[in-house]
Amino acid sequence: MRASLVQFDVDPFEPVASRRERAAGLVRSLADSDLVVLPELWPVGAFAFESFSTEAEPLDGPTAEVMAAAARDAGVWLHAGSIVERAADGALFNTSLVFSPDGALVRTYRKIHRFGFDKGEAVLMSAGTDPVTVPHPKATLGLATCYDLRFPELFRALVDAGSRLFVVTAGWPERRREHWTLLARARAVENQSYVLACGTAGTHAGVEQAGHSIVVGPWGEVLAEAGADEEVLTVDLDPARVDMVREEFPALKDRVLGR
Repeated sequence: MRASLVQFDVDPFEPVASRRERAAGLVRSLADSDLVVLPELWPVGAFAFESFSTEAEPLDGPTAEVMAAAARDAGVWLHAGSIVERAADGALFNTSLVFSPDGALVRTYRKIHRFGFDKGEAVLMSAGTDPVTVPHPKATLGLATCYDLRFPELFRALVDAGSRLFVVTAGWPERRREHWTLLARARAVENQSYVLACGTAGTHAGVEQAGHSIVVGPWGEVLAEAGADEEVLTVDLDPARVDMVREEFPALKDRVLGR
């Protein structure tokens, strides 16, 4: 299974329409991948709170339209990162979009854990409620977004739903980069699963982004890691390794709480 993480540079001076087309071009260049992943809120910037309302769009809006066409043209499964979704009742959500190779929107995931405590995303957006998996033909994917990475109970729920590979899309700040790497490896080790964690490059509303997208194996080993700048990270994965690790070290069978 070949996966490509697009560590996208969200340039605040680049028009959103131009950014969409640039992202679509990168997706089309990765037609040899089984899965392509974009980061969190790349159309607007994860910390560009003042733009959330003006850039919000429905699930069939311009970002979905452009990404559906890119997935179809490349013939890839595409986790198109997340958008600011405006629901029918006007509520805003941080919503991930997943497209099949024929361009169909097959899954959406509304971020459950909103960052900001008493400001920013935490007060501007509504919270999702349901864990979401994706039936990719080579491995069931479990979806998470940025701050979700700090909440292991979500990942346990995804494992119980059949996930073997976690896809984490993020706009993680540089000042907490060590947490990013540590938590990605922890979620892999404790769940004996692959973790594909795709972040952004550049600066969002004055907040420097960590970059350093990372792919972690089910034993906790770092299989690939990006630098700080825009980069495409491509890795070949063996989903059967998840079974092997879980059989050789069957820690998940000894769970007592939360089952």
